[in-house]
Amino acid sequence: MELKLKRPIVFFDLETTGVDVVKDRIVEISLLKIHPSGEEESHTWRVNPERPIPPETSEIHGIYDADVADKPTFKEISKRVYELVSDSDLAGYNSNKFDIPLLAEEFLRVDIDFDMGKRVAVDVQNIFHRMEQRTLSAAYKFYCEKNLENAHSAEADVRATYEILKSQLDRYPKDLENNTQFLSEFSNRQKVVDFAGFIAYNQDNQEIITFGKHKGKLVEDVLVQDPGYYGWIQKSDFPLYTKKVLTAIKLRSFNK
Repeated sequence: MELKLKRPIVFFDLETTGVDVVKDRIVEISLLKIHPSGEEESHTWRVNPERPIPPETSEIHGIYDADVADKPTFKEISKRVYELVSDSDLAGYNSNKFDIPLLAEEFLRVDIDFDMGKRVAVDVQNIFHRMEQRTLSAAYKFYCEKNLENAHSAEADVRATYEILKSQLDRYPKDLENNTQFLSEFSNRQKVVDFAGFIAYNQDNQEIITFGKHKGKLVEDVLVQDPGYYGWIQKSDFPLYTKKVLTAIKLRSFNK
């Protein structure tokens, strides 16, 4: 089943120096942009992370320091990447927890104000886990009856993710609606505010803290009752986007 789109959607995958959203960097990024007309455009870049790639990480995705030594930095390709995603919804495999937060960090580090406020995100892994409970390779085999060659290659993974979502729509016509708004809501287990999930919405659509001693409390209340909390977040190793969101809430409260 082909996707019914009101605006473009970009399926993307990242290979990185590690799994820490704050500290690690992109070494490969692949984007597959699907337009409402069905037209596709695909772009893949190897990226110089400006730091060594740990050997244990290279063994997983097959990208070594020498492979990216002469490649552009993310800053050098950032404007082109942003042009491709700026008018689009986003989709990926485990993208809500990892790829989107890390991409947002990379954009913010080069002073590009990336925001999800006007777009939705579809996480194909979450749909898969809710329906079948498997891995990407197993999902590809299960839904598409194909073996995933070159797993952990960003381009192979992103193409497989796109094909899996189309197959999911065919397999679950009674459970899944063919529109990105529904798929976004279905594939998001918690409505988060800051990508990484440190701040989320409660049932009344109010921002709450999701961790630590203030877990479950309204952000606005915490900022009033614990004045040092904001400074602690800003000085600690939280994602830049989380700090940005917290600042916006603080300024909004101040303006009230």
